[in-house]
Amino acid sequence: MATLLGSVRRLVFTPSLTEVTFAKRGFPSKPTEATDHLERVPQSVICGFEWGIDSRSQWEVERRLGMIEPELRSFAYEGATMAFTVRDAFGGHRTRELLLGPGEKHIFVAYIGIGFAMARLPRQLWKKVVPDLSGTPFYPAISWLAVDGYAFDRAYFDTRRWVDKQIQPRPYPWAGYPAYFPRAVDQGIGRALWFIHGGRAADVAAAVRRFAEPRRADLWSGVGLAATFAGGCDPQELSELYETADSYRPEVGLGAVFAVKARHYAGFVPEHTVEAASAFGGLTIEEAVSIADRGTAVDAVEGPEPAYEIWRRRIRLELDPAARSLST
Repeated sequence: MATLLGSVRRLVFTPSLTEVTFAKRGFPSKPTEATDHLERVPQSVICGFEWGIDSRSQWEVERRLGMIEPELRSFAYEGATMAFTVRDAFGGHRTRELLLGPGEKHIFVAYIGIGFAMARLPRQLWKKVVPDLSGTPFYPAISWLAVDGYAFDRAYFDTRRWVDKQIQPRPYPWAGYPAYFPRAVDQGIGRALWFIHGGRAADVAAAVRRFAEPRRADLWSGVGLAATFAGGCDPQELSELYETADSYRPEVGLGAVFAVKARHYAGFVPEHTVEAASAFGGLTIEEAVSIADRGTAVDAVEGPEPAYEIWRRRIRLELDPAARSLST
């Protein structure tokens, strides 16, 4: 049963299902089977958020999320994590309990849900949004996916400023690396471009090319991640996208490897993820997971880049033999 405070929070923070449709957002996409598929992603996030913002117990949220079809369940957990992060900003440890419990296997997208909450919370509260998950896999390296999620949200809901005008936010000392913050932002914007252009390969590629060259590598990795995790086009278009990426193909492959790892870790790999892994480098699911696992960075490093980027670079080198030979 909904609480009064929960209902108020839901009204303040939650867009309607129609609010995230491509037509409502003004995205240049005609309604197709692919756009209908992609619209179900943010709508699943909203469902998860509404259940999380209104719930009295984690058990109730878990039961509701379990009724979501496996392909979309991670997105619903994304929304629930966003809701718990918002609630924890006013006190509590719901996010930590969720991510140490049933949300753990959805941990990659759960961080993105934290980023969605960041887009609605003042920066002063950001230092408290990621719970202590010491002892769990990938922590704290992939907390950068929260920054990715923040940027995806801004690009999706404020496309004019973040995509058309290509603004860059003020650096923030996330995990002690303010210089890397804009790069993680571009990774999230790249994911958003996949949705904004309805998964149409030519339009997505053109959108990336409109950005300054130094930003394109991270944008392309975001595109690869979104196309592989969310789907939205057929294998032929995936191959065309990969060809169009040209020198950034290893970046597309990098995003695909992360997406495969996230899907595999969550326990469900849809057919479109299998197709994308093949199109973006000829990888099987097992090969992509193995590459991700071999590249896993240590939790703490010293140097100009965070462990997350070291992990990404190791994956990139596995996918680009020419670059690997130059680095030896």
